[in-house]
Amino acid sequence: MKMTTKGMMGAAVAGVVSMTLLGTAQARQPYSEEFLALQEQELLEMVDKGYAIWHGSMPSTTTIGLACANCHPDAAASNPQTFPKYMPMFGRVAGWREMSNWCIENPQRGEPLDIAGEEMMAIEAYAMYLHRGKPIEPGLVTRQTTPVAVQHGTGYPRTPSGIGYDTK
Repeated sequence: MKMTTKGMMGAAVAGVVSMTLLGTAQARQPYSEEFLALQEQELLEMVDKGYAIWHGSMPSTTTIGLACANCHPDAAASNPQTFPKYMPMFGRVAGWREMSNWCIENPQRGEPLDIAGEEMMAIEAYAMYLHRGKPIEPGLVTRQTTPVAVQHGTGYPRTPSGIGYDTK
């Protein structure tokens, strides 16, 4: 007997409903608090690494002494949540990682990061973490968003030392 698409869908729905009613289909429980804390710790370690690179810890990313933070303090105007978007310097739509390497190679005159490497992930984690809560709005190069709220100059939970300009 040949079954129609409507018949197959009805049978699938009936199967799911009967498994649920019989208790054989269980939703997976949420992560434990301990595992969530571990995930957050791993993320913040990557954000810390991104902070360091953003502020000049990788000499290979510049030959003239500039770091990402010179033009984009606290990832300002990096707007990772607005990518992909058309970028005139490429003459096409580009992603945030491509744009980051363009900045490293051109204004900073440094060696680009491996687009799939840990250092690129770190600076992306730092920029995205600072822009959390902002709407994802891919768009045009002229589209900017409101400034990110940064506490103590680093953009993520820290207790400032109170010494010097950079309170990290």
